[in-house]
Amino acid sequence: MSLTDPDRLFPVEARPRALARALYDSVKDLPILSPHGHCDPRWFAENKRFPNPSELFVIPDHYVFRMLVSQGADLGMLGVPQADGTRADVDPREIWDQFAAQYHLFRGTPSALWLDHSFEHVFGLDVPLSSDTADIYYTQIEACLAQPEFLPRALFDRFRIDALATTEGALDDLQWHRMILESDWPGRVITTYRPDAVVDPDFEGFQDNLRRLGEMTGENTDTWEGYLSAHRQRRAAFKAMGATASDHGHPNAITADLPQEDAVRLFETIRHGHYTAEEADLFRGQMLTEMARMSLDDGLTMQIHAGSHRNHNTGIFGQYGRDKGYDIPMRTDFVQALKPLLNAVGMEPDLRIIVFTLDETTYGRELAPLAGAYPALRLGPPWWFFDSYEGIKRFREATTETCGFYNTVGFNDDTRAFCSIPARHDVSRRSDCAYLAHLVATGRLRENEAFDVAFDLTYRLAKDAYGL
Repeated sequence: MSLTDPDRLFPVEARPRALARALYDSVKDLPILSPHGHCDPRWFAENKRFPNPSELFVIPDHYVFRMLVSQGADLGMLGVPQADGTRADVDPREIWDQFAAQYHLFRGTPSALWLDHSFEHVFGLDVPLSSDTADIYYTQIEACLAQPEFLPRALFDRFRIDALATTEGALDDLQWHRMILESDWPGRVITTYRPDAVVDPDFEGFQDNLRRLGEMTGENTDTWEGYLSAHRQRRAAFKAMGATASDHGHPNAITADLPQEDAVRLFETIRHGHYTAEEADLFRGQMLTEMARMSLDDGLTMQIHAGSHRNHNTGIFGQYGRDKGYDIPMRTDFVQALKPLLNAVGMEPDLRIIVFTLDETTYGRELAPLAGAYPALRLGPPWWFFDSYEGIKRFREATTETCGFYNTVGFNDDTRAFCSIPARHDVSRRSDCAYLAHLVATGRLRENEAFDVAFDLTYRLAKDAYGL
């Protein structure tokens, strides 16, 4: 028995299905490039066993606990830690039993594809998860986790990961990345520069964060020039730990390119904490343009993740902190918002700015035409709610006719759930191969070209875009 259909996500019609299968066979075993994600570098630095199945599959994965909470589960009783690091005293087997009893909630979702793939291909389970099989699952996964071949580094090698990027804030000391680099393990786990805590005036503790940034760098972050110099220092430190990219999680895509004297005045307003919502937007926008100019100097690929109303539930945010499943897509403008940034640096052929969106309505109307014109701009893959078969299909259909395949950057998994990485890349490879087979079947792509594009979407585009 198998949990997963070997022809899942392929076309129903015989001819394109056969071609999709052939295309997939040509790329399914290629190494994984994971250029953007949120795995914990400590796993690979210490290389200790994962504690238990719940710590591996439920507690770190907001796709999982978000769905369970939507049906009345309590975050605390799922083992999710509170903002202060404390957590409820709950048996991990009880967490697993809750998860198993509600596993039917994931029917038809990409989460079910990812989870079933992980259960079958990583842990050798071949019966569906349910209340009746919960103990079988827990016992088998627990037994596997006790074996050396299931340690983080061993799984990294088994998953054929060429490079995995984690994401750290500007104030992180990068100790785990330092430990990885100083070890004799050749696995490539690199960091990514995420400066939101010292760029977003609305980030909790912003003024204190500026002070800490100055202490870390020896720069005077009470001045505009000192503040920018501090960023340059931190970016250099991240590059020394392997970083090839920065990442910017702004609520919208607003950018700005102010005259120097106006930028200085705005910084003074922000630094003192007496600003309007419009001034906060303007400052974030100015910093996107400043970061793009820094990327021209240091070569870091720039990622912009815009269009998320983060921490929508105030109570959950207050009790549990960020990234607990309450980030919601919202309408996002890119044409006017990105204009100052693109007018400043958009024609630079050596700059890579990758824009992600949660607003699918902008794909064909705004983002594909922009990426089809500006050399510096690339489109990130479907993200969060849309990294699914349907989401990937809609993305390709809405963007390919305008900006082609080569103004996109392949796939990234953007996950905290380590064992889902090969599963997510498998869904992407299958979805892209299905789309390519459809283009061939309708006379829009030659068959030999489809094999080239399949390789590029799976491997080369991410390698080039992120300097990997």
